[in-house]
Amino acid sequence: MVSKSPKAVRRPDPAVDKRGPLDSWFEISRRRSTVSREVLGGLVTFFTMAYILALNPLMIGTVGDVSGNLLGGIPAGTPEAPNLEGLQESKAMVAAATALVAGVMSILMGVIGRFPIAMATGLGLNAVVAFTVASQFTWPEAMALVVWEGILIGLLVLTGFRQAVFRAVPPSLRAGIAVGIGLFICLIGLVDGGIVRAGSPLISFGVNGSLTGWPILVFVFGLLAVIVLNVLKVRGALLLSILAATVLAVIIEAVVGLGPFVPASDTDPGNPAGWMLNVPTFTGVFDVPNLGLIGQIDMLGPFLDPSLIMTAVLLVFALMLADFFDTMGTVVAVGAQGDLLDKKGNPPHLSSILVVDSLGAAAGGLGSVSSNTAYVESTAGVAEGARTGLASVVTGIAFLVAMFFAPLINMVPSEAATPVLLFVGFLMMSQITKISWDDIEDALPAFLTIVLMPFTYSITNGMGAGFITYVLLKVLRGKVRQVHPLLWVVSVAFVIYFLQGPLLSAFSA
Repeated sequence: MVSKSPKAVRRPDPAVDKRGPLDSWFEISRRRSTVSREVLGGLVTFFTMAYILALNPLMIGTVGDVSGNLLGGIPAGTPEAPNLEGLQESKAMVAAATALVAGVMSILMGVIGRFPIAMATGLGLNAVVAFTVASQFTWPEAMALVVWEGILIGLLVLTGFRQAVFRAVPPSLRAGIAVGIGLFICLIGLVDGGIVRAGSPLISFGVNGSLTGWPILVFVFGLLAVIVLNVLKVRGALLLSILAATVLAVIIEAVVGLGPFVPASDTDPGNPAGWMLNVPTFTGVFDVPNLGLIGQIDMLGPFLDPSLIMTAVLLVFALMLADFFDTMGTVVAVGAQGDLLDKKGNPPHLSSILVVDSLGAAAGGLGSVSSNTAYVESTAGVAEGARTGLASVVTGIAFLVAMFFAPLINMVPSEAATPVLLFVGFLMMSQITKISWDDIEDALPAFLTIVLMPFTYSITNGMGAGFITYVLLKVLRGKVRQVHPLLWVVSVAFVIYFLQGPLLSAFSA
C-alpha cells in the first residue's frame, strides 16, 4: 500500500503578509509609496489649496442674489450702505461650510476613488454661480441648480457615458491637457503670489514692473526653498518650503504691518505691496464653525417661473459641461504626474473617481458653497510623493480640522504656498514630449488646449477648443471615420457651451 504524501500547503507570500488592510485597500505598496509619503503629500495638497477657505467666502459670501439677499437670507444692504455685520456673518458661514464639504468629499475621494485627488469648491464655477446664476435666481434656487447639475453628472456616470468620453480622448489631447494644466496652475501661482498682476495694456510684472515689497520677497524665498530642497532631495521639500515661507511672512507682518493688498485707483494709491489673499497674522487658535448654510436649497424654485425655465436649463448645462471636463483634465494631469495611468492613458478606479466627483457637485449645492470638484493643486501632493487615496484622506481631515482652527490656517499667505505651484508646473511640462509636433492633426488641437487654459484662466475652455479643432481637422482631411462618435457629441456640446452668452440673451429676451 502506497501512502499518500501529505497535500502541499500553499504558503502565503511574505510580501503580501506584511501588507495590512490599509495598504491593501489604498494599494500603497503596489504604487510604490509609503504611509509617510501619503501623509506628506496630503498635507502639501491641503496647504496649496487652503486658499479656497479665504477666497470662496469673498466670492459667494459677499454677493447679493436677485432678491438682494446674501447667503443665509441675510439682507445685503446697498452699495452706499452695505450690511457689514451681515457680510461678516455670511462669509463666516461660507468658510465653515466650504471646509466641511471639502473635507467630506476629499475623504470620500480617497476611500472610494482611491486616487490622490482632493476636492473643494471649484474656482470659476463659483464665479458663475455668484455673478450669473444668483443674478437671476435666489441663493436657495441657485444652489439647487448646482445640485441638479450634480445629479445629471451622476446619471452620466451610472450610464457609463462619462467614462466612455474619458476613454475616447486621443493621446495627443491627453498630453496637451496635462501640459496646459501645468501652465494653468503655474499662472495661478504667479497671480496669487503677486508676481503677475493686472496692468496696462493687459498684465504687469510685480509692483509697477519690479519685484517690490515684502510679500514678493516671501514668494521668492519660498520658490528658492522649493528648488534648493528638491535639488538636495530633502524629504517633504514642498511642505517644508511652505512652512518656512509662512514663518518668514508672520515675522515680517509682525514687524512691518503691511496689511492686505488693495489695488490703486485714480483717487486712492491703495496698498499694492500688501498680502494678496491672507494676511499672516496671529488672531487666535480656535473658532467655532457656523454651519447654518447646510441644506438651504429650493429644488423646484428655479422651474416655477415659466419665463426662467429655459434659462435654468442652459445654466445647468453650462455648469455641468465645465464640471465634466475640469475633472477629466485634472485626473489626466494628476495621473500623468504620478505615473498612475495605464497604457491607454486611463487611471485606476475611473468609475469610482467619477462617481465621487458627481457627488461633490451635489454636495456643494447642498452645502451652499457651489459645486465641489477635483482640484488641480493635487499635483503638488503628487510631486511630494503621494500616489494613493490615502493622501486625499489626509487632505480631507486637514479641511475638517481647519473648520475649528481657521485662525491658524489663515496665517498661511498665498505668497508662501503658491511657489509650490510653479515647481509643479515645471514638472508637468515633461508631458509635452508625447505630442507629435510634426503632425498638425495632433499638434494644433494640443497647442490650442495648452495655450487657452492659462490665457483664458479655464481648463474647460482649453479642452473645448482642443476637441472642436481635432474633429474639424479630421473632417478637413477626409478622416471622418477616425473620429470617435462620442467626440462628435462632445464637440457639439462645446459649441453650445461657447455660445451660451448669446443663447442666454436670446431666451431672456
